[in-house]
Amino acid sequence: MEHSDVIVTPESMAKIKIAIQDEIPLTITTYTLPHKTEDFMNLILATFLQELHQARLIEYLKYCLSELLTNSKKANTKRIYFREKNLNIFDKADYERGMQNFKSETLDNIDHYLQLQKDAGLYVRLLMQVRSNKIKIEVRNNAEMTFEEYKRVHDKMNRAQQYTSMEQAFASVLDDTEGGGLGLIIMILMLQKVGLTEENFQVICERGETITRIILPLDVQENQEVAKLSQEFLDKVDDLPVLPDTLTKLEALIKDPRSSMTEIAALIESNADLAGSLLKEVNSAAYALATPCCNLTQAVTMFGLRGIRKLLHSVVAIHALLPLVAHPRAGLQEHSHRVALYAELLARELSPDDDDVAEDAYTCGLLHDMGKYIFDAIHPDLLDKAMAVTKNRGFSVDVFERMTSGVTHSDLGAMIAKKWNFPKNIIAVIRHHHEPDLSPYYARKLSYLVYLANFIARYEQGIVEARTLDVDVGKRFGIKNEEQLKELSERFSSVFAAVTKRTASL
Repeated sequence: MEHSDVIVTPESMAKIKIAIQDEIPLTITTYTLPHKTEDFMNLILATFLQELHQARLIEYLKYCLSELLTNSKKANTKRIYFREKNLNIFDKADYERGMQNFKSETLDNIDHYLQLQKDAGLYVRLLMQVRSNKIKIEVRNNAEMTFEEYKRVHDKMNRAQQYTSMEQAFASVLDDTEGGGLGLIIMILMLQKVGLTEENFQVICERGETITRIILPLDVQENQEVAKLSQEFLDKVDDLPVLPDTLTKLEALIKDPRSSMTEIAALIESNADLAGSLLKEVNSAAYALATPCCNLTQAVTMFGLRGIRKLLHSVVAIHALLPLVAHPRAGLQEHSHRVALYAELLARELSPDDDDVAEDAYTCGLLHDMGKYIFDAIHPDLLDKAMAVTKNRGFSVDVFERMTSGVTHSDLGAMIAKKWNFPKNIIAVIRHHHEPDLSPYYARKLSYLVYLANFIARYEQGIVEARTLDVDVGKRFGIKNEEQLKELSERFSSVFAAVTKRTASL
């Protein structure tokens, strides 16, 4: 809705606090972006940052927000202008022709174009969210960038990296057809000034929207006790071997073209626990076998080196981590297996002809909570307390983990995976399984699959409510209401029960 009163009411303040506490998005939508609405957005941004003790960033980010809002509004106006001129905005020649007079003609008749874009439902949306120790600020508009627009933006971003001062940017000769991009360059320089890099600023197009996103690490003051505990967790990761010995040998054997399937199977069989675990995974994983596989040589032959290697990553990782934990938390392994199967089932429904995605989804599901073994090793009751507190108080497990230890299980799991030289897509999914939209492009699909699989499993346990499902995730998977979520949950749970019964007999 449009906002006319430039004040933060008690109701608005309450919504901001709830959004921060529950780590849910705070959104404001406008169609014409009048000055009062932009002022209101800036005021909400300032209040949001103050609540997070980030007042030092307010002036920098107000500028950035203004730049992003203006660019999004301009992009919407451009669509209307091109329609009136009967020009195809996605055609390079038409684009260059239309941009010659776009600025002067729209400024002279801006009310006309703003009304038309409102009638067309072209919006500008501000989204703010704190999650996993990061602040996310997005400006979205429902008009995807053209190739020429995308190229111009990235050209300005690259150019900004070359400047060391504002003076250099102002002195540079800039193209003026679209405002020259100077505002974007200044914005990048401002972000650099507060210690951020180009990795903290993203421009993406998804499902009919252009999204400009700023990701800020939450700069909180840690007390000495939390800092000490955080270091204790990190030291535990450092103490892990570089790579479990069994996996090192298997990696070498798999990479050797002279190796035979029999040799690889024999090495796996030399470790009885590993062999048994691997066979159980083969029979319960992404392969939908008609009859159980009881022979490792057969397993290696059937599923190939790539498939076996993926499962070995997860099986060996868990075998290496379990000895660290005196009393493994009840349900941790079952939850990982449940999420693995759910992720694989989701992948098969979305990409029925892509076995690689299904296998990767299963492996990432098994490993997504790997960091929880480190929590259990240092403070066995921490995660159980986290689950109880977060369920009763309504905020996320990650928030509790940060409050009590200074790190999250996602961070720790990614550190372990990186230390063990796991594939980068697995590392990214482990790190971002609670925040798939922040995952790098090469792991984003897998991150969304594991996020939803994990959400469904937690929904079944009553840990999360349907209303807390990320809106973007719901759109991506076509989940519009709780009935659809419940249907998925019941169907997947039934499959998991059947697989568990089958593998228990092996």
